[in-house]
Amino acid sequence: MDAADVEADLVNILYTEDEIRAKLGELAATIEADYAGKDILIVGILRGAVMVMADLARAFHRHVEMDWMAVSSYGSGTKSSGVVRILKDLDTDITNRHVIVVDEIIDTGLTLSWLVSNLASRNPASLEICTLLRKPEALSMDVDVKYVGWDIPNEFVVGYGLDYQERYRNLRDIGTLAPHVYS
Repeated sequence: MDAADVEADLVNILYTEDEIRAKLGELAATIEADYAGKDILIVGILRGAVMVMADLARAFHRHVEMDWMAVSSYGSGTKSSGVVRILKDLDTDITNRHVIVVDEIIDTGLTLSWLVSNLASRNPASLEICTLLRKPEALSMDVDVKYVGWDIPNEFVVGYGLDYQERYRNLRDIGTLAPHVYS
């Protein structure tokens, strides 16, 4: 879906598809250099990280293994319940593996902080985080993120995997959602 298809729903476009792919290429190159001579497992967080994970993996110039997790910290509404649940766990044993968790955005950090603690208890050789977007103003938990595409303002963004009520995930760009859509 192009931004023109939902133009009335967006305030602006923050990053185009080309800019996003270029940034993911930069992140992949940095990760490759940091892990030269080591096998890595990239773990995507479903569902939002699907686009980021796919394009990050394609940007590597080496083999990478991929696995997926689905976690939730939300109840029936839009506010966090404070309880994090694993909806889909890894299929791969990460003991002594170099693991990079890939997410599309870090907002409060609550879910990711819990997830990193959970994965660290499984004894990986190393554990790092890669995210396309981070909202520093929204962070309520301290989360050490080694690979960040962009820091963005605390605005409601959609596209490239980011959704509002399961819509806009397939928007090729990332844009700020207009308040009339969600208020």
